[in-house]
Amino acid sequence: MAKVAQEMVEKAGVDIKQLVELLVKNAAAELTTFYYYTILRINLIGLEGEGIKEIAETARIEDRNHFEALVPRIYELGGRLPDDMKAFHDISACPPARLPSKPTDIKAMLTILVNAERCAVKGYTHICDLTAGKDHRTYDLSLAILNEEIEHESWFSEFLGEGPSGHFMRRGDTSPFVSKFLR
Repeated sequence: MAKVAQEMVEKAGVDIKQLVELLVKNAAAELTTFYYYTILRINLIGLEGEGIKEIAETARIEDRNHFEALVPRIYELGGRLPDDMKAFHDISACPPARLPSKPTDIKAMLTILVNAERCAVKGYTHICDLTAGKDHRTYDLSLAILNEEIEHESWFSEFLGEGPSGHFMRRGDTSPFVSKFLR
């Protein structure tokens, strides 16, 4: 536990208990999204599905990386992950990104994917708002995750025909913003 880091965050006016709770809930969302995206990606088949599979895989791996990057900060702030995986799943900041009832419905699949990313964008924006100028480490981490979640949302929303985003799929490099927290 990083005592001085905790003291500095508290001294800056951040409610550490609230912050840790948000970080744990977002870590749960990242890990459960990784799991559900695994199922979604496997079911992206056929002409339409194959075109989305690589993007879904990148988002899936990056969500796992987000989980891995969040865990040390949770413990640095005196928090911990629940001992029970089901309890962890159930406190997720975002609803499960479950496979649609008709797995071949690519539009339904994309809607699930984009909604999961939109939930994540809202969650990390909130954490950034709480920590800006007060908890530099958590802010930097949350902003890095937010940048990747915004890109994920833009990729899926383009497939839904919501307009161009200006973002391009990454080639071979996952988590360009978060990778510095994974070293």
